[in-house]
Amino acid sequence: MRMLKGCPSFATLSIALSLALGSLAHGQGIETPQPSPHAKVEQRIGLTDIAIDYSSPAIKGRKVWGDLVPYDKPWRTGANSATKLIAGKDFTFGDAKVKAGTYSLYTVPGKTSWTVILGSNADVWGTEVADKEKVVAQTTVKPTALAQPRERMAFLFSDMTDAGANLDLEWEKVRVRIPITVDTKNQAMASIEKTLGDAWRPYQTGARYLLESGGDLDKALSYIDKSIAVQANWQNHWMRSQILAKKGMKAEARAAAQEAQKLGAGNQNYENFAKADIEKAAK
Repeated sequence: MRMLKGCPSFATLSIALSLALGSLAHGQGIETPQPSPHAKVEQRIGLTDIAIDYSSPAIKGRKVWGDLVPYDKPWRTGANSATKLIAGKDFTFGDAKVKAGTYSLYTVPGKTSWTVILGSNADVWGTEVADKEKVVAQTTVKPTALAQPRERMAFLFSDMTDAGANLDLEWEKVRVRIPITVDTKNQAMASIEKTLGDAWRPYQTGARYLLESGGDLDKALSYIDKSIAVQANWQNHWMRSQILAKKGMKAEARAAAQEAQKLGAGNQNYENFAKADIEKAAK
């Protein structure tokens, strides 16, 4: 094939086309940081998993409160789509009992107090969250000052116990703290009752939970007696000794520790982890 003078060769055209297509593909795959990146914080409180799914805006030199975020108007409490609270079990939000599920979380900021609201309309955009017909729960809290300013808005959990935690919203120099409580004791007891069965260990687990959580010691004693009836060993006799000691029944506690001492002799776990404590209780 004869090439015309001054025209590029087929090979040159192929290379140019490949470079052009490559540049186009590369341009389509470019990633740059989002102005308000997606964020998610999760926490197990007792037996209840709580998560906050949101977008995190930054200050970027702007005046936040009363300007970027107006006072006394509903705010999505983040950016982009609605901020979501996801709960795996029933919980209490402020003073309101709420069923497990996914909710929109938005606020009405004020200079001296904030209203924090959960809505049943989780899959909405922006201020569409502010639908009075969809309100599930709301609570009023007072903002406090942060020791150090926070450039990006963030949610975090603080002061966790088995019974509850605080959900903290922090941005700029403001912290808003929302109390969340859960019914861990009843949830745990329901789980224990459901799984007791005919083996010794679940009864011991139930007895231990009641002992360590300040629960019903008479029920704990009945559980451990059932465990011993199924299969007596040093573990459940030692647990019985501790329950009796907490009930103030010193002689009975000592006798149970002595029985644990006999049954534990030669057991490696007993020798390594419990011998000293049981010997002391058996005296």
